[in-house]
Amino acid sequence: MMFSPFSRKLVLAGLTALALGAHAADKPNVVILATGGTIAGAGAGTVNSASYQSAKVPVDKLIVSVPELGNVASVRGEQVFQIASESFTNAHLLQLGKRISALAKQKDVDGIVVTHGTDTLEETAFFLNLTVHTDKPIVLVGSMRPGTAMSADGSLNLYNAVVVAGSADAQGKGVLVAMNDQIDAGRDVSKSINIKTNAFASQWGPLGMVVEGRNYWFRAPVKRHTSNSEFDIDKLDRLAEVEIVYGYGNVAAANAQVLAERGVQAIIHAGTGNGSVADRVVPVLQGLRAKGVQIVRAAHVPAGFVLRNAEQPDDKYDWVVAHDLNPQKARILAAVALSQPGDSKNLQRVFWEY
Repeated sequence: MMFSPFSRKLVLAGLTALALGAHAADKPNVVILATGGTIAGAGAGTVNSASYQSAKVPVDKLIVSVPELGNVASVRGEQVFQIASESFTNAHLLQLGKRISALAKQKDVDGIVVTHGTDTLEETAFFLNLTVHTDKPIVLVGSMRPGTAMSADGSLNLYNAVVVAGSADAQGKGVLVAMNDQIDAGRDVSKSINIKTNAFASQWGPLGMVVEGRNYWFRAPVKRHTSNSEFDIDKLDRLAEVEIVYGYGNVAAANAQVLAERGVQAIIHAGTGNGSVADRVVPVLQGLRAKGVQIVRAAHVPAGFVLRNAEQPDDKYDWVVAHDLNPQKARILAAVALSQPGDSKNLQRVFWEY
């Protein structure tokens, strides 16, 4: 059969369109939810890597600035918030979590990336890890330098996050954090320094790495998370009021009392060493526990691990220990757990399991 030049062009165009459509169909669908932070920041000049304004660049410009994203996924973005992460509240956590849960239920969404300021990124990651019921990858990402700075880290971090979020091998591993080529568990990771690109690390080590668009895994989380969690963001409309009291030399005994007067349900005592509590603070915490306030002993050392009935007789005082969670993550877990009825024994169980 002979084709005219015009017919041949139509056939070739049709074949090309089919090939492109098949290629697009092979790519995972990843939604980027933007919340602000340094990754959306801008400085006055290229040398301003530590002094800049965060939460300035909208999500559509973030996506356009990394055209390589189109090579690994079909990407679309939503601007959920545009704030610096130190301003996150419980209300922000709930709103973000519910949006992620809704997206995760969609058949045309394979993974979700959340761009986030680094100051409270670890708290949001842990909250989502506790409450969003899905095996689809949820990956948080930020940057330590704004996109306007020399050697800005945001573009590669975002690229890696999309790679992880679109990967079948990332499913079922809980909420993840992709920063500085590493893949960390949202439960474990924390920010350890404020001006270097290797700011995020886990005391138990990363789960894996991303190198040139490929994931390499070395371990998997063992604590309960996401689809195996008893907490469900779809049924969660409030978080319990939980505050942190910091322990230090010459600490005033009245600090905990002042916070308790605000009507909190729990106090996280960020103690020294093994969650130590100063002698003058112990009776204050005992008195608060007698009034129904839950007391959780945590440690503010960088890789704290609080042993029950060491330093303090937790069984006798009916206190809870935070295990290996730092004070800010202990606050998140207590706020989620105490949104449901339960006593101190149940709260301690939660801290062991999550």
